[in-house]
Amino acid sequence: MSTQSTHPPKPEAPRLPPGIPESPSCQRRHTLPASEFRCLTPEDAVSAFEIEREAFISVLGVCPLDLDEIRDFLTLCPELSLGWFEEGCLVAFIIGSLWDKERLMQESLTLHRSGGHIAHLHVLAVHRAFRQQGRGPILLWRYLHHLGSQPAVRRAALMCEDALVPFYERFSFHAVGPCAITVGSLTFTELHCSLRDHPFLRRNSGC
Repeated sequence: MSTQSTHPPKPEAPRLPPGIPESPSCQRRHTLPASEFRCLTPEDAVSAFEIEREAFISVLGVCPLDLDEIRDFLTLCPELSLGWFEEGCLVAFIIGSLWDKERLMQESLTLHRSGGHIAHLHVLAVHRAFRQQGRGPILLWRYLHHLGSQPAVRRAALMCEDALVPFYERFSFHAVGPCAITVGSLTFTELHCSLRDHPFLRRNSGC
């Protein structure tokens, strides 16, 4: 696995799809004067882990990634992450890595396959003080648009609980069946999204 630069360029700002509301202050512009969207670096790992731990431990009892795994992914593939910063503080983020099989497997939880064409979304988390503000949908849309600008990435994949499937279907994800990955007694549905055929990405990118 080759190590990528830890200072990738900022992703460009896309338009949101119909039905995805913007926060009131974003109705005039996509980013507030004090807001910034950028790929994460290893220096952001602790802040990301603190947000993730608070968001997931109370619900699932476990975190999708531990601190060392976050650092590893932000070192190997920072271009597959995206953070939302307010006045320099991380308030929401997504971390992904590449995978090279048709379906997710237990090993995909911790591995980055540099030759893969599937972006595995490991975690999407929002700081508790910034929830219920529509930030999750905005961040996910920006992330998918960012992935769509990377020629090597053809598809996005994730696993989630059944209750979250309708949320991801709003972004053209579709369920492909039960996920082979289990965490303790927890089971998940696996969802995929084709970035090459994604209607909003195609329209926004001019393709």
